[in-house]
Amino acid sequence: MTAQSRLPTGTDLRAEIDRLRKSRNAVILAHYYQKPEIQDIADYVGDSLQLSQLAADTDADVIAFCGVKFMADTAKILSPEKIVVLPDMDAGCSLEDSCPPDKFRAFREAHPDHIALTYINCSTEVKALSDVIVTSSSAETILQQIPESQKIIFGPDRHLGGYLNRKFNRDMLLWPGVCIVHEAFSESELLKLMQQHPGAPVAAHPECPPHVVAHADYVGSTSGILQFAKTFPGDTLIVATEPHIIHQMEKALPEKNFIGAPGADGNCNCNICPYMALNTMEKLYTALRDLEPRIEIEEGLRLKAKRSLDRMLEMASGTVGMGDLGRA
Repeated sequence: MTAQSRLPTGTDLRAEIDRLRKSRNAVILAHYYQKPEIQDIADYVGDSLQLSQLAADTDADVIAFCGVKFMADTAKILSPEKIVVLPDMDAGCSLEDSCPPDKFRAFREAHPDHIALTYINCSTEVKALSDVIVTSSSAETILQQIPESQKIIFGPDRHLGGYLNRKFNRDMLLWPGVCIVHEAFSESELLKLMQQHPGAPVAAHPECPPHVVAHADYVGSTSGILQFAKTFPGDTLIVATEPHIIHQMEKALPEKNFIGAPGADGNCNCNICPYMALNTMEKLYTALRDLEPRIEIEEGLRLKAKRSLDRMLEMASGTVGMGDLGRA
């Protein structure tokens, strides 16, 4: 009998996760892009930085982060004394992959008169090479505090950087990274959906390409989109981000209709994050049981990365976690 076949299943699996959560004094975090069953068993569901901050404020000894690796790394940066486990260490991020630390270092050295304003979707090493980390909720506030005369590198998401450039008439130098999930949205398919639901607003993540963002009534992070879903006056909302966030919308507002924006093939399948999907209930169980795979960060590197995160919190503490970039 294999180890996999001995794993509990169904309600037994959930009961075992609950038992381990208590015995390990663990807190379970789930990003909005996780499968519904993982969201439903988590102690907290939210955006990546918000989750790390919530976990840091608990007395938990263990953080089980159901998300992707850069998110679990951020939790370890903020809670070095806690054990941080990630159900699947292969749960990466296309934005992080697009920005290797050695190439980012060389890019910075080639532009010594620029500061680096870096999206949180990056590795710990890139955070350590950055001046200020931003989230989609804090980027606007932070950018407005930087003089227009100051040259800026923005990475790794060129779509978020381009959105900010257009909105604030800036000329930030953009690293050419994209999120493969948000890149997959199709303008032509979105327009077809808008014709089928006339008057329905569109909420889009700023990681979407500009031809998708241009049709949005609201642009914001996952938590911002969720808040917009709770306040818009209509009964139907088109959602242009990873579709698993719709689970939280339907739980909060069962009387409303939420439709995931389609990809180029006319459906939402290509917009499901393949990295987030690597986490499963079974892997969460074994991570809590074995306290592996475990996130480890060398202390000097952690402190350098934390410095850029601290600068963000100093400059935009009132907006972090709110997820709001405003109307398009």
